[in-house]
Amino acid sequence: MPKIIENRLIEEFKYRESFSREDLFSFYRYFEPDLKEGTFGWRIHDLKNKNIIKPLKRGLYVISYKPKYKPEISQELLKLAKRIMDRFEDVKYCIWETEWLNEFSQHQASRRIILIEIEKDFLESLYYELKDSSRNELYLNPDEKAIDFYIAESHYPVIIKKLITRSPIARRTERKLKFYTPLLEKILVDLFAEEKLFYFYQGSELMHIYENAINSYTINFTKLFSYAKRREKEQDIKQFMTNHMYHLVKDIIDN
Repeated sequence: MPKIIENRLIEEFKYRESFSREDLFSFYRYFEPDLKEGTFGWRIHDLKNKNIIKPLKRGLYVISYKPKYKPEISQELLKLAKRIMDRFEDVKYCIWETEWLNEFSQHQASRRIILIEIEKDFLESLYYELKDSSRNELYLNPDEKAIDFYIAESHYPVIIKKLITRSPIARRTERKLKFYTPLLEKILVDLFAEEKLFYFYQGSELMHIYENAINSYTINFTKLFSYAKRREKEQDIKQFMTNHMYHLVKDIIDN
């Protein structure tokens, strides 16, 4: 595709909050009146590969000026990731920590939690693998009582939980170590769905996190709502967004 056409496309759509597949097709038909649907599909594929556009949901796009979400990995997180990879290399899992949320929250949390999610059959194996080597307090599938009486008082706990199938996760490489972290879409849904565990990020703080995340990074709402549906929170999250940040998501919610 000629670079001049790509530049014209960016200029045409860069100030729009979103644009549809039909909008893109009309744009290309101006330059290629005989453009076929199959060829147009490859045009979209090419634009996504070049990171010129990003999908918000099926058939809805945005120009990619926003950076890819890539939070910093702490030394503690890296050590745990190495232990997991050494022992559970072929198992689905992800690891992250709540310190990442300081980028989005109104108040900077002084306490930190590390979250490790892994396939159900490996929960106990991972717990005992880390129990003797980790300096952190470990909690396996904590219930509300454990959260209230233990985790709330713990300085830097590690929580091990079951990974929900088809969770939005991605492989990341740091210092030649490959491991899995959750996508931002998963983190946002989990914060909403597990209000007891993430009690210090609820209310107005949760609104700030959602608003700042949506403003700062491109969110794939198809992934977000699909995962929210598996957590039985899709309609609740849509209502939350409609009530508190409709100006940011009106094209997504209304379509």
